[in-house]
Amino acid sequence: MEAKGLRQLLFQLLLAAFSVFSSSDYGNAGLTSTFIRSEWPSLDIPLDHEAFAIPEGYNTPQQVHITQGDYDGKAVIISWVTADEPGPSKVQYGTSNKRYEFSAVGSVTNYTFYSYKSGFIHHCLVDGLEYDTDYYYKIESGATAREFWFRTPPKIDPDVSYKFGIIGDLGQTFNSLSTIEHYMQSKAQAVLFLGDLSYADRYQYNDVGIRWDTWGRFVEKVTAYQPWIWTAGNHEIEYMPYMGESVPFKSFLQRYPTPHLACKSSNPLWYAIRRASAHIIVLSSYSSFVKYTPQWLWLRDELKRVDREKTPWLIILMHVPMYNSNEAHFMEGESMRAAFERWFVRHKVDLIFSGHVHAYERSYRISNIHYNITSGERYPVPDKSAPVYITVGDGGNQEGLAGRFRDPQPEYSAFREASYGHSTLDIKNRTHAIYHWNRNDDGKNVPTDSVIIKNQYWASNLRRRKLNKHQLCLKKVKGWTSTY
Repeated sequence: MEAKGLRQLLFQLLLAAFSVFSSSDYGNAGLTSTFIRSEWPSLDIPLDHEAFAIPEGYNTPQQVHITQGDYDGKAVIISWVTADEPGPSKVQYGTSNKRYEFSAVGSVTNYTFYSYKSGFIHHCLVDGLEYDTDYYYKIESGATAREFWFRTPPKIDPDVSYKFGIIGDLGQTFNSLSTIEHYMQSKAQAVLFLGDLSYADRYQYNDVGIRWDTWGRFVEKVTAYQPWIWTAGNHEIEYMPYMGESVPFKSFLQRYPTPHLACKSSNPLWYAIRRASAHIIVLSSYSSFVKYTPQWLWLRDELKRVDREKTPWLIILMHVPMYNSNEAHFMEGESMRAAFERWFVRHKVDLIFSGHVHAYERSYRISNIHYNITSGERYPVPDKSAPVYITVGDGGNQEGLAGRFRDPQPEYSAFREASYGHSTLDIKNRTHAIYHWNRNDDGKNVPTDSVIIKNQYWASNLRRRKLNKHQLCLKKVKGWTSTY
C-alpha cells in the first residue's frame, strides 16, 4: 500500500476510535476548568502607548482595515482614516509588490459624536479579484502613502481547506494585546469577530470618539492584512441621550462597513458571505428579529439559499449566546433562541459562535425545540441535527472576566473556563474540521480545548458514500478530545 493510502487508512481508524469512545451525547460529563488565572489588570492601555502610535507624516492614512466586499470572496472593502484633510479615496493595487496595475476609487465621510469630530473615513470597494492570490495595495493621502497586502480566499469548493480565527469582546487592554499577538501566530486567514470592538462606550463625551481611533490603530497590524467579518455587539449601540447621542450603532456603522447589499440584506448589521467551503451568516442580537421583521424575513430566505454541495460548512455568528451557563448575561439569548433555534436544527447548522459573556464555553449538540407553553420537553436534549454552541467572549476587554459559572454544570455544557483567549476553526474538507480554543495564560499561547467537528450535512452515511476515495487526509493533531 502506498504511504498516502496508509495515512488515509490510519486517519479513518483514528476517527472511528474517537467516534466510539467520545461523542457529543450526554454520556460524556462536562468539564469546568479549575485553572486559576493570575490576571493582568483589566485596564485600557494608556493613550501614549506605542500600540496606539499615529503613523508619521502629515495626513498619513491610519486605522486601515479590510473586510470581504461581496458574497463569494472576490472583493474586499478597504477602509482607512485621514486625520487632517480628506485626500484622495483611492487604492492602487496589483499582484506584485510595488507594482500597482489597477486602481479603485471609493467614498469619504465623517461624523460627529457629542463634540468629537472624526477624521475623514474612507471606504473603497476593490472587486473583480482572482481567487487564492496575493494582492499588494497602496493608500495615498496626497502627501504620504502606506502599503499593505492581503490574500484572497480559494475558489468556493466543498473540499477546499481554510482556517478562520474567532475573536470576541476584544477591547484595548494589555490582555487584548496578548490575544492579538497570539492570534497572529495562529496562521489563520480571516477573523470571525463576534462583536464588542473598542469598548469606547465605557467613556464619555469626546473620549468616546478618541477610543474608537485608538482601537483602529491598535488592531491595524492584523486588520490591514486579512479580512475581519464584523458582528455588532451591545458596546456598539452607544445610546447616550444625556450627550445628545440617540442613534444606535452610529460610530460602528460609520467606520466598519459590511457587504450586506450583496446578500440582499436591508441592513448592514445582518448579512451573509461565502468564503472557501463555508457559508457564514451574521445576525444582530440587538435588532428586531421576531416574526415578520426584516431580519427574520431575510434569515428565512438566506437559509434557503445555502447550498451544502458547494459550501458544506454552515456557520452562524451572533453576539449574545443562545446557550450560556455563566451567571453573566444568563438567559439573555433566550428570545433569539425561541425565534430561530428550530431553523438552525432543520438546516443542520454546524457551529454557532457568540461573544458577550467574558469567558469561554463549548456545548454538546443539543436543542430545546420541543417545548411550548403547554407541553413538551422542558430542558435541552441531545440532538444530532443541532449545532455546537461556542462562546468566545474572552478577547480581553476592560470589564474583566466572568468567573461565576452556574453550579452544577448543565448537561449540555461540554467545557467552560473563565480565561482570555481566542479560537481557530481549521476546515480540512467537506467532512471534518479541527477546532481549538487557545488560552492566553498570562502571555503564553496555550491550546486548551480541542475537538474534531464532523460536518452536519456530510455526516450521514448516504452522503459520505458519494465522496471520492481521495478525500483530503488530516494531519495528526495533538489534544483532540472528542468528535462531533
